[in-house]
Amino acid sequence: MEYANALKFINSYNRIEAQLKLMYRAKPTQNFTDLVKRCSDQNLTVRRYAAELTDYGKLRNAIVHRTMRGDQFIANPCDEVVESIAAIEKQICTPPRVMDAFKVKRIVHVFADSSLAEAFAKFSEGRRKSLPVYRDGKLAGILNPYTLMGKLFELSQNGADIAAYLNDTRCGDILDETELGNYRFMGKDANIFEVFQAFEAKKHVNAVIITENGAFGEKVLNIITPTDFPILNSYIENYDTKLL
Repeated sequence: MEYANALKFINSYNRIEAQLKLMYRAKPTQNFTDLVKRCSDQNLTVRRYAAELTDYGKLRNAIVHRTMRGDQFIANPCDEVVESIAAIEKQICTPPRVMDAFKVKRIVHVFADSSLAEAFAKFSEGRRKSLPVYRDGKLAGILNPYTLMGKLFELSQNGADIAAYLNDTRCGDILDETELGNYRFMGKDANIFEVFQAFEAKKHVNAVIITENGAFGEKVLNIITPTDFPILNSYIENYDTKLL
């Protein structure tokens, strides 16, 4: 009997098990099912495929018979199962980078000495909700329209000249460091599941800001918001299951 599928299955299983042990810093003897349960609390991908992984753990025991001469195959899984565990392996061991899900795009921004009127004009282009502000070539902060609208409402209640305020006030003058708490910074190698987890971990995250190393002050490479989730999910669904 040919056991090619059994070998492919076991290879994928072993790589997944090794990766889960690294995630959880588990002991070499850690039970696979228990490992899946524990890693589900830390990793969105493991949680997503927890049921399948648990079943594959049982299948692994059915495929391999341990003898004095070593492990021997006693069953051969079907192609569909082999393809499924290979796809899960790739998402766990080599998850897709969030930057790869998007075509290169220009990130609209303003400068610290730009007027608020210019910022509002750029907010209206494509209904943007986060606008990077640069000072001396470095990221100085993020503007969002909701905070600005609140400020304008307050000024209007006091009878202020809104047009004059927008034209005379510089973007850098109204930056609020506390606003950065509504954003999560990640490096360019962050994977899609880490981005999902960032939104899941904190309900009021406006966006995930992608920079070279995930550090504030660096050039913004991408801004990910919940409106991008369909793109990310579509990329995951079409992620090549061929092992690298």
